Order: sequence, then C-alpha cells, then structure tokens
Amino acid sequence: MRELTYLEAVREAMSQEMRQNEDVFILGEDIGVYGGAFGVTRGMIEEFGPERIRNTPISEAAISGTAVGAALTGMRPILELQFSDFITIAMDNMVNQAAKIRYMYGGKGKVPMVLRTPAGSGTGAAAQHSQSLEAWMAHVPGLKVVQPSTAYDAKGLLKAAIDDDNPVIFYEHKLCYKTKSDVPEEQYSIPLGKADVKRAGTDVTIVATAIMVHKSLEAAAELEKEGIQVEVIDPRTLVPLDTETIIQSVKKTSRLIVVHEAVKRGGFGGEIASTIAESEAFDYLDAPIKRLGGKAVPIPYNPELEKAAIPTVSDIVAAVKETLNRQ
Repeated sequence: MRELTYLEAVREAMSQEMRQNEDVFILGEDIGVYGGAFGVTRGMIEEFGPERIRNTPISEAAISGTAVGAALTGMRPILELQFSDFITIAMDNMVNQAAKIRYMYGGKGKVPMVLRTPAGSGTGAAAQHSQSLEAWMAHVPGLKVVQPSTAYDAKGLLKAAIDDDNPVIFYEHKLCYKTKSDVPEEQYSIPLGKADVKRAGTDVTIVATAIMVHKSLEAAAELEKEGIQVEVIDPRTLVPLDTETIIQSVKKTSRLIVVHEAVKRGGFGGEIASTIAESEAFDYLDAPIKRLGGKAVPIPYNPELEKAAIPTVSDIVAAVKETLNRQ
C-alpha cells in the first residue's frame, strides 16, 4: 500500500494493463508529450511510444470511430475525451455502433473498449466543459457506465473495464483527480456492478456518486456530532447497478437520500429512487425518498454561481435533518 492521487491511480491502471497486454493502447487529443488535458497520461509516451500512445486530430467522432473499429479487430483501445461534454460528438459511434454491435451480430462481434473522460464542475470551465451527462449513457443498452470516487476504486475499476469485452464509459470527476487514498502497488480489479459502503450508519442511507461521495462523507461527519448516524453508499458503477446493497441498506435505515451533481431532472437518482420504490425496501421507508441534484441551469462561469448550481455539504446536512424531522 502507498498513497496515490486519483489521477496517479488511473495512470497506473493503464500502465499495468499495457505492460501485460500489447493489444491495449490509448488514443486521444494531446495525450502524448503534453500528457492530456489534465495530465493523466503524462510520461506514458516515454515508456510505450507513439504507436501505443496515439495523438489524434481534434475530432471526437474520429477518435471514437477508430476505437470501435480497433476493438472489432481484437484490440483493446482506451480513448480519452478531454471533457465529458464532448461525448455529444461521439454519440453515433458510442450509441449506435459500440453499444449495438455485439447484439446485432448475435454475439459474434465484441467491442472491448473504454471511453475515459473527465466530468463535472468546480474548475471554472463554464457551461460547455462542466456537465455531468452520465444518465444519458446509462440509458443505452449495451454500454456499461462507471463513476469511481476514490483512487483505490479508480484503479481497480479501470482495470476491470479494460478487461471487459463490452464498451465501458469511465467518468473521472475533475475534483477527484487530486484526492488521495491508499492503493496497492500490485494488480487488482474491482468487479463492475459492486457498490461500496463508504461509511456505515443506522439512521439514513445516502447513495452518492463521484465528488458527491466526498461531500456526503463530510456531511455525515458533521451530523455525527449531533448523534445522527449516516450510511454512505457509493454505487461505483451505474450500469450494472448493485441494487441489492442499496436495498439492504434502506431496509436497515428506513430512509433514503440520493445525491449527484448532475441536473436533478432526468438524473440517475430517479432510477435509484424508483428501484427502491419498486422493491421490498419500500415497505420499510419511514419518510419519502429525497433527491439532491444540480439545478436545471447551464454551469455558470462565475465561481460563486458555479457552487450554487450543485448540491453542497450544507444542502446534504439539511436534507438528512429534514428526512429525520430534525430541522
């Protein structure tokens, strides 16, 4: 064990996979000498060379189309999009090609590829470079969607994603890049579809994703001072979703709050809430399910407005107290 940043853990996962499998390569804009928009691939071109760390033109359509084709021939491409907002330009290749080919070919063709992309706000990048669009991709049959919140999870889940024979969308929240956690040096993977209980509690369940896991843990620590025990669950993967872990937690606490940065309207929190409403856990609820999400506005450039557009620690604390009738 040693402490790594989330960014370093992502880089280590890719490097380990590339050392043991020559079919793995990375392609994207400025990922070579420059090291990518956030420096994730910095230094990798020195070890693996330009044939496996491939700079591309500024065309997400070309990058994603190349990756789909490479995956169909037996390669395992990892494509990096500089910002998750730009997945809009790659939608046809990801939604109509990568997600459909295995089904349409009766299982004879497979598309083992990973689309990595930084997501979320908090860096002053404004409306076109700060969105959280994971619910779009979770809606598409044939795509797996991963959203780790810690360095340990990022390494293990990315290795599992690279080894998967299906296309995986791998979201990396920008504010998570500098967060640190203990990460084993040896190889390990975390199965896709297995949630993690980040903090055990008995009074209320919070299901949070990405940077909201950190904010929820901060809120839970604050609430503990008042004798409120919050259980925080990180799904880690949205598709497949570990519904059983969430159901069992809600049956224990009898209350559920779902928190994500993405706009509340149409966000994945609605899927989690409906999962509980349709399960045996519904009969255990002592309060309505609460959802916290971003406001239905483009992410502002102004720092104070940017903060106001997404859930805060104080918002989470207030939601817990409301569901417990302790305002």
